[in-house]
Amino acid sequence: MFQLAWPWMLLLLPLPWVAGRLLPPAPPSWGGTLFVPCTAAWSDHDAEAAGRPRRMSLLSWGALLCWALLVMSAARPQWLGEAVELPQTGRNLLLAVDVSGSMATADLDGAATTRLDVVKQVAGDFIQRREGDRIGLILFGSQAYLQTPLTFDRDTVQKLLHQSVVGIAGRETAIGDAIGMALKRQQKAVGETVLVLLTDGANTAGNVRPQKAAELAAQQGLRIHTIGVGGAPRSVRGLLGMRMVNPASGLDEETLKTVADTTGGEYFRASDRDALEAVYRQLDELEPVSDGGRLVRPVNELYFWPMGAAFMLSIGLALYGLRRGAGG
Repeated sequence: MFQLAWPWMLLLLPLPWVAGRLLPPAPPSWGGTLFVPCTAAWSDHDAEAAGRPRRMSLLSWGALLCWALLVMSAARPQWLGEAVELPQTGRNLLLAVDVSGSMATADLDGAATTRLDVVKQVAGDFIQRREGDRIGLILFGSQAYLQTPLTFDRDTVQKLLHQSVVGIAGRETAIGDAIGMALKRQQKAVGETVLVLLTDGANTAGNVRPQKAAELAAQQGLRIHTIGVGGAPRSVRGLLGMRMVNPASGLDEETLKTVADTTGGEYFRASDRDALEAVYRQLDELEPVSDGGRLVRPVNELYFWPMGAAFMLSIGLALYGLRRGAGG
């Protein structure tokens, strides 16, 4: 759609006519008048000498057109594109996913699917639902690595999560370092930041204790939701009869609860796929996505077209006037 940003500038269009009406003409015998040969062709001197009404010459019409183009350029013509909805949110969502050796255990969705595979599928769906949020991905094992910085590109975050493998960051678990990595990213982000940390173990590596990292996070306003994953205790038949087995015996729930409570977040326990899906649905309610973005129209400035046309026209008028002046 075409529009003028400053349409009031069009009020200057009749300025030459107003000036010609209000300002007195220069006396023909004014000795101080500078004579420019090319301007002699701007007036119909023959008609003036014969007493006929003066007619506007070609150069006069060209000058008026040049003025009109300059006024149009000053009015800032613009072309508005189609309306585009920009995501609007004040939240930065960081996902910290445990990729230590224990995530290869298959106890959340049958014997053929590892814990990490289930997390990839469920967390991947969660990422796609977070339209409007800036999402970042941290993978941690013996060390914590920033896989993707905060971005609106949910497809890329989901793809990189699906490409993660068990042991890519080491076989142990550095929960404190993962929180520390999130704190570094929060310092560079604008707006509220939330960390969702998922693990199946206890802090066995790293340079920072999770409790200390949680205290720093609380001071900087970083809210942390923690998720503990691992199968529920079940009875299995052995050589000596039935016995209880706890696949999640290595999960340090007390530390995860402390981290969540210290930072104002929530702790969740997921013992199978359905429970994990329910956890992420609860997170959707705790950290709702934006209701919608604002509509904007891309603006393309067009003022340089009439300005350029006026410039080229002025050069043409000057050359035409010089030629007529030299010929007369």
